[in-house]
Amino acid sequence: MNKPIAGDLLAAPDAHAAWQQEYAATMVADKDVANRSGVPIKPLYTERDWNAGEHAASLGLPGQPPYTRGIYATMHRGRTWTQRQLIGLGTPAEYNARLREVLAQGATAISLIPCNSVFRGYDMDESHIELLGTCGTVINTWEHMDTALAGVDLARTSCAQNDPSPFTLLAFMLVAAKRRGVDWRQVSGTSNQSDYLSHYVANHMFFRIALPGARRILADHIAFCNRHVPRWNPMSVVGQHMQQAGATPAEAVAFTLGTAIQNARDCIARGMDPDDFLPRFTFFFDISISLFEEVAKFRAARRIWASVTRDLLGAKDPRSWRFKFHGQTSGVDLTRQQPLNNIARVTVQAIAGILGGLQSLHTDAWDEALSVPSADGARIAVATQNILREEARLTDVIDPLGGSFYVEKLTDDMQAEIERVMKIVEDAGGMYRAVESGLVQRMIGESARRFQQRIDGGEQTVVGVNAWQVEEDSSARPINPRPDRAAMEAHLAAFKAFKAQRSQDDVQRALDALARATGDSRDNIFGRVVEAAEAGCTHGEICATLRRELGFGHVQAIV
Repeated sequence: MNKPIAGDLLAAPDAHAAWQQEYAATMVADKDVANRSGVPIKPLYTERDWNAGEHAASLGLPGQPPYTRGIYATMHRGRTWTQRQLIGLGTPAEYNARLREVLAQGATAISLIPCNSVFRGYDMDESHIELLGTCGTVINTWEHMDTALAGVDLARTSCAQNDPSPFTLLAFMLVAAKRRGVDWRQVSGTSNQSDYLSHYVANHMFFRIALPGARRILADHIAFCNRHVPRWNPMSVVGQHMQQAGATPAEAVAFTLGTAIQNARDCIARGMDPDDFLPRFTFFFDISISLFEEVAKFRAARRIWASVTRDLLGAKDPRSWRFKFHGQTSGVDLTRQQPLNNIARVTVQAIAGILGGLQSLHTDAWDEALSVPSADGARIAVATQNILREEARLTDVIDPLGGSFYVEKLTDDMQAEIERVMKIVEDAGGMYRAVESGLVQRMIGESARRFQQRIDGGEQTVVGVNAWQVEEDSSARPINPRPDRAAMEAHLAAFKAFKAQRSQDDVQRALDALARATGDSRDNIFGRVVEAAEAGCTHGEICATLRRELGFGHVQAIV
């Protein structure tokens, strides 16, 4: 006689009650459990929570609306994610040397992190030399970019520029490409920090002009790239900053989608067709160690975006409905205590992103909680992706968690929570108004406070911080050496020589044209930034001109 299968047992009228009775008898106490987004988590999920027959339409197939299972039919079985390793190091020549090492170790695309002086809108001769290159590469001119990308085929290699408004890094890259004879229509990559709203909300180190000016520059940037650099993604909507600042995973998605809707509406208001620009919208997310929550977050986000682009924004091209995203493992989860434990944390985070269906991935180095990643730390981070792909075989099956009672119910619950927060933003007048009023900042601050209280109270365990602590000699922790002083001094001297040798008349004409463009809605500000870069203008000069014409942006504090 055949034994009944699990499904038959669960279908029996009293089977669930019998399980509950046994569970209660063996548990001393069953406290309420919720994930980081506040979604309650049950101890067991069955077809009573999620029935495949009832929810077939919301699940679908990979590459088909609503894209719950992935935006491409073959997903990682057909083409694996792009391996990006963020690098920011000293001088452009030092960056180039590290870049070549990382490419040789298996990275398949480029990411460039500039020095904090660049993020703040200043040139190297306006900054303290002791600080230059400590957190990224000092890129102030098109020649610097040409050196940083020496030996890289710009027509074949995708490059992510961590490039906040006014996008001078892309301008420098386009000038370098033009001088190498590379057609801009062949250049591909992403303006990774193009989302000015996330900078206002969560990233206080970024150069800011007043919100209206930043809004105008982004729209000009999107319009210019769509016309002249069609393989470039000018819009990277960044949820990473907000989650790292304290937003829950659900809030981070909600605010990110709210930002994407705001930027899309701005483009439509300029007369642009959504199907012309939405296919080049990309997203950038933090991946926390809350594995199943992150998987469900990404699956829900794909479903929501497909609906938003069709029903709210009016897109008709299926390419506009696809939710393409880059994931970076969360530095917030990394600890200075017992830092080698971070290798395990990064691995779990990477698994969550891969199973969540990302298109590209950056894995943090284990020593990023201590300093700029060391060469060994970066190598291990790249190797982690190789191991997960080649040894753990995470690419064998498309959406391997699809159909799980728990994952599907959690996806539904995360969608409901994301949409709840999106409605708060929409009711406030949209993301621009919600940021302008400080609403989003206050919500993130409150979530950050609650999570820290859980850690402080021991409710949220962090190994090595509030549990399983060991005595450590902090002086033994590896710290990368600071940039070579002599190399940075030589870089600074060469920069001053560059400024002295260029045509001052060409520079002034280009800066004057840039200034005039800010007052003429028919002109394209980013187009003038590119022209200024080609004329020899520096990053600091371009930013200073825009700061003078458009005003400096102040932000609401996250408290």
